[in-house]
Amino acid sequence: MKKLMITVALLGAMFQAGAQDAKTSAIPLKYGAQYTGKRTDDAMNKWRSNRFGQFIHWGLYAIPGGIWKGKTYNYAAEFLKSSAHIPDATWDSLMYQFNPVKFDAKEWAKMAKRMGVKYMTITTKHHEGFCLWPSRYTDFNVSNTPYKKDILKQLIEAYNAEGIDVNFYYSVLDWHHPDWRDDIKTPEDSVAFSRYLSFAYNQLKELATNYPTVKAFWFDGTWDSSVRFNGKWTYEVEKMLKEVRPGVIVNSRLRADDYGKRHKDSNGQLMGDYESGYERRLPNPVTDIAVTKWDWEACMTIPENQWGYHKDWTISHVKSPLELLEMLVHSTSMGGNFLLNFGPSGEGTFRKQELDIASYIGNWMGKYGNVIWDCDYAGMQKEDWGYYTRKKGASQLNMVVFNVPVSGLLKVNTPKGMVLDKAAFMDAAGKPLSVEEIAANQYLVHLPIKLYTSPQVIIVDYHEGSSKGSYQKAKT
Repeated sequence: MKKLMITVALLGAMFQAGAQDAKTSAIPLKYGAQYTGKRTDDAMNKWRSNRFGQFIHWGLYAIPGGIWKGKTYNYAAEFLKSSAHIPDATWDSLMYQFNPVKFDAKEWAKMAKRMGVKYMTITTKHHEGFCLWPSRYTDFNVSNTPYKKDILKQLIEAYNAEGIDVNFYYSVLDWHHPDWRDDIKTPEDSVAFSRYLSFAYNQLKELATNYPTVKAFWFDGTWDSSVRFNGKWTYEVEKMLKEVRPGVIVNSRLRADDYGKRHKDSNGQLMGDYESGYERRLPNPVTDIAVTKWDWEACMTIPENQWGYHKDWTISHVKSPLELLEMLVHSTSMGGNFLLNFGPSGEGTFRKQELDIASYIGNWMGKYGNVIWDCDYAGMQKEDWGYYTRKKGASQLNMVVFNVPVSGLLKVNTPKGMVLDKAAFMDAAGKPLSVEEIAANQYLVHLPIKLYTSPQVIIVDYHEGSSKGSYQKAKT
């Protein structure tokens, strides 16, 4: 017993020394991560429980729709100004054509509600610099178009009425503003860019002040060295937003530390409230489990290369409803949110294919949304047939099956101490399924062999305990 106590004491001393070494080796930072781990306040818990969101990219780029002077540009429609080398004055004059006569915020919100989203993120200002609200800091805004009306106000009122949170996308990069610089090469650049940062700061404070129900800010266009090496400004913006709008959530794309590191600071700690580097990609469900230690969100296009409206979006792969649905489940299974993008036309309408996709996903979510909303990483080994999700504190697993084996046998490898009791389809019939223990912490769930045309959801009850059988390990 004495030897054991000495050993424990030595191990404790070694651990304390190691922790002290790690602490002293950390790089001192003024503008790095402001906290570690996940936020646990009500606002962040709500954001996390939402899981499924709608992204909307809308601006002047919706008018030409990826086509200029008869030529179709395959790259993202919102980058057409750059792709087609369109002069500033020519592009900016599109403002006088912006008149989305078919825009109906209430219809947009109803479509989002039917799809099953719990939040929406709208591009208040994209890289072109055009603002969808009547900003007092620039004339390049919706109030000076033929349309004139405040689009953000309409969207917030309509979506909030449907119980959907609204978040604001804001591009720090601004092609329109004369003081924008992507690099600081001269003293004159420094003075000009300082003016620009004040402009952006004021606009962001304006957005946070004028729209009190905004829940989060989604930053973009922060990769250039001019912003990357202004860690102090990114820190001050986040601080200001949280003072003006307590509880507001800020993505990791805004932040840079003292040395120009983005998303994660020089000590490897996440900056901002959630990781937002997953653009048109998802973390690997086998090798990237470490991502579950913080909150994260993936944003996804429907056509592979387009965020804004493109008149010919078939120039790249257009994802099917099932592809997108699997991405949503994949994200939830790893404790992340999924933000699915839509690009309305210059008239303010969604194309039929987008509405069809929203309808398909909405029909599935209408039946099975409870395995997405308020669900999280289940702590289970990834299996080939699909994904697990679980509500916090629940003694049930949700199995979302996309790939049914020809044998009809779904393998379930459980952590030590988990015993499966029963399984059943989640649908109204709740048809029970056979659960067979085949080895220690290994089970088979027997599925009827037939053609399945949509993802199946199986609810599995379990309890803490030991395997029922006695299994001998192979001698090799």
